[in-house]
Amino acid sequence: MEFAVTVAGATAAGNVTVTSPYDGAEVGRVETLDSAGIETALSIASALFADKNQWLDAHQRIAILEKTAVLMAERAQHLAAIAVSEGGKPLIDTRVEVDRAIDGIKNCIECIRTESGREIPMRLNPASANRLAFTTREPIGVVVAVSAFNHPLNLIVHQIGPAIASGCPVIVKPAEDTPLSCFALLELLREAGLPDGWCQAVLTTDHGVAEQLVTDPRVAFFSFIGSAKIGWMLRSKLAPGTRCALEHGGAAPVIVAPDADLGSAVPLLAKGGLYHAGQVCVSVQRVFAHQAVARTLADQLAQQAKAAVVGDPAAADTTVGPLIRGAEVDRVEQWVAEAVAGGAEVLSGGKRIDAHSFAPTILLNPPATAKVSTQEIFGPVICVYAYEDIDTALQQANSLPVAFQASVFTSDIDTAMHASRHLAAAAVMVNDHTAFRVDWMPFAGLRQSGHGVGGIPYTYEDMQVEKMIVIRSPKL
Repeated sequence: MEFAVTVAGATAAGNVTVTSPYDGAEVGRVETLDSAGIETALSIASALFADKNQWLDAHQRIAILEKTAVLMAERAQHLAAIAVSEGGKPLIDTRVEVDRAIDGIKNCIECIRTESGREIPMRLNPASANRLAFTTREPIGVVVAVSAFNHPLNLIVHQIGPAIASGCPVIVKPAEDTPLSCFALLELLREAGLPDGWCQAVLTTDHGVAEQLVTDPRVAFFSFIGSAKIGWMLRSKLAPGTRCALEHGGAAPVIVAPDADLGSAVPLLAKGGLYHAGQVCVSVQRVFAHQAVARTLADQLAQQAKAAVVGDPAAADTTVGPLIRGAEVDRVEQWVAEAVAGGAEVLSGGKRIDAHSFAPTILLNPPATAKVSTQEIFGPVICVYAYEDIDTALQQANSLPVAFQASVFTSDIDTAMHASRHLAAAAVMVNDHTAFRVDWMPFAGLRQSGHGVGGIPYTYEDMQVEKMIVIRSPKL
């Protein structure tokens, strides 16, 4: 599968070979742009936005997105195959991702249909007499989106869907590991009637050219999904006036009370920690369980981990696929070895399966200072820590510079409310895993985990400005 440059008038500077994370086989190629190509893309997007006569009316955007959703549904199997081949997420989960992406496009349509302004009170004092004020919403300007590898279709929908819905020209740079899904989606958008220039997908020849794209003063809004190190660095270099939203990662904590229903909790925690081999920003990583149940919980999680089917992500029965790169297998192996050397007990896994996959791993009581306890592992590893006092566990859960989603398992409403109040998180799930998400809910990283609020309706709002119009008339 090969994709050419999508920027009209730009010349390819090279190409990126996309390989399967499962076996390293080539699965596609995408042409890249250099500095001149990025300048062309920015000029096209900026000119479109500057000419309001070229703006797409709401009914046009709705029609395009409706047609896109139909095309995606018709080619869902093809889109799933592309995403599996480049990203390595098991087919059973990738099919869910495709369904979510289609629903995300529909959510963007709902945003357009429910958009409205508001009346600002006037005639309340002599200064505001004879006036009527109200607001309307307009697109913010050129959007640049930089995306991550772990949900190669749905994350793109979350970034370019709201941009198109809000009326913004958008330039999207997918992850180099997984660009095929993005370019395939752009083809469908154009087939659905989106005029050239309103969405341009690009891969760059190097990081310097990517930085040129992000930091250009013509960019009105920057959407980033990826590592905290890169996200915060790029934010520091944005041009004055550029707004942004950053979505990074975390090391999601879970509190398990002694009265928790383990029969319900264990499969949820196993799914939340092993889904996509743990390569999820809110993946279950640190489970603080009361000492009365910690060993039992860890043993039952180990049984789930041992039962997981690790292998070819395209196989229907695979539940855990490969890590995105071989270097990530090396890193996870090193982190687990460090924890074991520090006294962690390995209840399952603990080692690589091959150059591409790591065995689903459950560790009991890793050191609090180990990397698996202090950094986002982004691998199929769940750590269980025994605690005596819940407030001590909450302090440990909150001790890191990252904070995203968290959860608590308990049968007592007071315990649930206590943990929900004291957990440092943007969202707390009660009797559910930390990776729960639907695409219309707010999704926000706190501390170093991000900036702004994700979720399609919230991103849609971020990509617009509220303009107030004040009418003065002696008849008012």
